[in-house]
Amino acid sequence: GAPSIDFASNDADVVIQWADDPTPGLVVEPLMESARYPVASAALLDRVGVNTPEDLLNVRLMHDEVDDAWEEWFTNAGLPPPAMPRGPVFPNCELATTAAEQGQGVSLAYDAVVRNTIASGRLVRLFDAVTMPIVIYSLTYPVGRANDPMIAEFREWIFGQAYGEGTVPAAPVAIMQG
Repeated sequence: GAPSIDFASNDADVVIQWADDPTPGLVVEPLMESARYPVASAALLDRVGVNTPEDLLNVRLMHDEVDDAWEEWFTNAGLPPPAMPRGPVFPNCELATTAAEQGQGVSLAYDAVVRNTIASGRLVRLFDAVTMPIVIYSLTYPVGRANDPMIAEFREWIFGQAYGEGTVPAAPVAIMQG
């Protein structure tokens, strides 16, 4: 899960955190969700032919400790998932994707995170198959500050950035846990 956030011990008013694990005393609002697909560097693809999803069984796959989804991806691509892991395991998907960018193998990247890297040519998307979208970033703040005008203003701004103007979700629902 995500690391716990202690608002009492830091100066933050709002935190953008990975995933959307419910946390007692905090409002956790999903901010961005994304599907995943395999990516690799053009240099790697020049060295090893990857023309079908089956070809991924012969290349090094980058894994991440948080929500590694290769098995789901292989299933969605119509293949029986191979035994995992098939390559190095990184603490998070950003490091796995950086390794892929450096030509070390193929990583399963979040579309929302790598779109610009693909547009720039530093990574190449492989195949149409994707995983189910999951929440990758959430807006988190203390329940007691849900009506704070400063937080409301920031919330409106950040959701506007994420979704375009005029699509701010309804007022947040706090999860109260005893």
